[in-house]
Amino acid sequence: MNDVDDIADDDLLDDVAPPDDSKGERLTADLPENLAGQRLDKVLAPLFPDLSRARLQALIAEGRLTFDGETVADASRKARAGVYSLVVPPPAPADPEPEALPLSILYEDAHLIVVDKAAGMAVHPAPGTYNGTLVNALLHHCGASLSGVGGVARPGIVHRLDKDTSGVMVAAKSDAAHRGLSTLFATHDIDRLYVALTRGAPNPPTGTIQTQIGRSPGDRKKMAVLRAGGREAITHYRVEAAFGPADRPLAARVACRLETGRTHQIRVHMASKGSPCLGDPVYGAAQPAAAVRERIEAAGLRRQALHAAVLGFVHPITGETLRFETPLPADMDALEVALATL
Repeated sequence: MNDVDDIADDDLLDDVAPPDDSKGERLTADLPENLAGQRLDKVLAPLFPDLSRARLQALIAEGRLTFDGETVADASRKARAGVYSLVVPPPAPADPEPEALPLSILYEDAHLIVVDKAAGMAVHPAPGTYNGTLVNALLHHCGASLSGVGGVARPGIVHRLDKDTSGVMVAAKSDAAHRGLSTLFATHDIDRLYVALTRGAPNPPTGTIQTQIGRSPGDRKKMAVLRAGGREAITHYRVEAAFGPADRPLAARVACRLETGRTHQIRVHMASKGSPCLGDPVYGAAQPAAAVRERIEAAGLRRQALHAAVLGFVHPITGETLRFETPLPADMDALEVALATL
């Protein structure tokens, strides 16, 4: 497997939806002692004969395999003797349908399209979200020109944003552009800067967070910083403004530049510094100060305060250097203005 393929699930596609075990078929396999110690996906594949090895690898990466109740998300780890349980989700509906949904287009040519994705829009269909996605909108806007490399469910998609994260995204309209963009993301030759409004302010005010991120052993629907396993995740951050008392800020505006792009990376890293994104329903932990909560409510923020503000890259076909920057959407902008009065 080459580096691009090895990185694709996590680094190129940023928001892998957490698995829902309430939907799907649960399969079990009892791995004998004589197969222990070998590569996990290799020895499990014959025990799940209805699944290809590639499909098995994908399901493991999604966190759908458990051993003794513990999630196993690394297909290359050594197998242990015992019972493995695998949840296979129900098949997705047929091909996504084009939908005339509003798109904020920042740039478009024959090879790619750059959009400012609105918060609340999922990037592609998934269980529970079969329409109203960016893919549905792109299929309507681009028609047959959309790259098919990403597969039927996610044509043209080379990276993702969480459903409730707003900001700049690029999609491929030609297969050549798709391959070129995928390589740029895999080699980290992409400029990606996010703006987060956080509870308190990370300390020190400027730094680099370098950890391993993987499925939380205590909650498979969350990601977490792990002591062992997971994938390397690197975020460079800088506090651009702090709100409230100078010695103990109540909130902050933080610029986060991604070196890698793991699932929920910024949300997990900010939480690991004790300053989760405001409004984050998953990683928010303790409530912000009452004055901050009042401003969140007044601003109408109903999501994590995270915006993909900058996306820069070299056009994979023309070689032109492109850079796109979008302002904070209305809810985050109103919140920042209100926080400045603390």
